[in-house]
Amino acid sequence: MDAFYAAVETLENPSLKGKPLAVGSMSMICTANYEARKFGVRAAMPGFIARKLCPNLVFVPTNFDKYSYYSEMTRKVFRRYDPCFIATSLDEAYLNITDICKERGVSSQEVAEQLRNTIYVETGLTCSAGVAPNRLLAKVALC
Repeated sequence: MDAFYAAVETLENPSLKGKPLAVGSMSMICTANYEARKFGVRAAMPGFIARKLCPNLVFVPTNFDKYSYYSEMTRKVFRRYDPCFIATSLDEAYLNITDICKERGVSSQEVAEQLRNTIYVETGLTCSAGVAPNRLLAKVALC
């Protein structure tokens, strides 16, 4: 999922849209949206350093109940494509789409695009998908 915690916060509070946003605190940032990343703000960065890089940075405290809720929404979509998918965190999963490609007679890229569109329609969130013959290569091939 793309900048998952920040994307969830923006989805729930549209006034944050377009503003540089960090989820976390002055001690540590969990994630930053793309607007904040333009200033060099990154996950696992102390917030006080991020504030120096981006003086207008908006901080939002973490809310893992909210992120778990949206994560489960995405997982419901993943299960339709691969009932045995592997979730590695709230915002990352690996799916084997070989069977669904064969069943539907479509390419893996088409399935990845369908998956991304379905996630967006059902959750309002965007995600990236890497298509490759194994998990390591898929992680590198994210698009």
